Amino acid sequence: MTVSGLRERKKQRTRDALLRVALELFTTQGYEQTTVDEIADAVEVSQRTFFRYFSSKEEAAFAVQQMVEERFVRALAERPAEEGPLDAMRHAVLAAWDTIGEAIMEVVPLELYLRTFQMIESTPALLAVHLRRSSEMEEAIARLIAEREGLDVDEDPRPRIAVAAFSGVMRVTGQLWGRSADPTLEGMREMTGYYLDHLGPALEPEWRSR
Repeated sequence: MTVSGLRERKKQRTRDALLRVALELFTTQGYEQTTVDEIADAVEVSQRTFFRYFSSKEEAAFAVQQMVEERFVRALAERPAEEGPLDAMRHAVLAAWDTIGEAIMEVVPLELYLRTFQMIESTPALLAVHLRRSSEMEEAIARLIAEREGLDVDEDPRPRIAVAAFSGVMRVTGQLWGRSADPTLEGMREMTGYYLDHLGPALEPEWRSR
């Protein structure tokens, strides 16, 4: 391996170590109670080194979630053009869950990822950020869907409406998964598929007749 390759591997190991320690401290003693100095000291690096990899504690808290979201967006962009918007999003999210476990485990243990998810949901400051990030993600996906369909997202409301419905299902399944007796990625994938299967029926004008 070249010198530059070794250097990049060392940087990646340092980043991963900082991220694992940060998430462990956030989930055990609290996000607000954890300082950057504590994280850096635990990895035996300087505060300056922490900020070389993360602009803030907030960025570290959402780093794995960011990776998951980016994988979904890539999967969606690669879906066949003939798929309708909701089918494309459904297939993309399930395909992402098929492979995301290995990617997460390269950085942090799966159980730590779950604890981080629960910590974000129960920390007001982070929950507010999570909602803002979700809104920004929805807008990006709506624009991607509009581009796939050859529509102007500011003239045709359907991309944003479809994404809002899809995102609502994902929020519900995420919350239920965090409280479920099967807090595994397989459990999350199964629950996601089950709830997405009910998106169409939920939009039917009459429920009782069904």
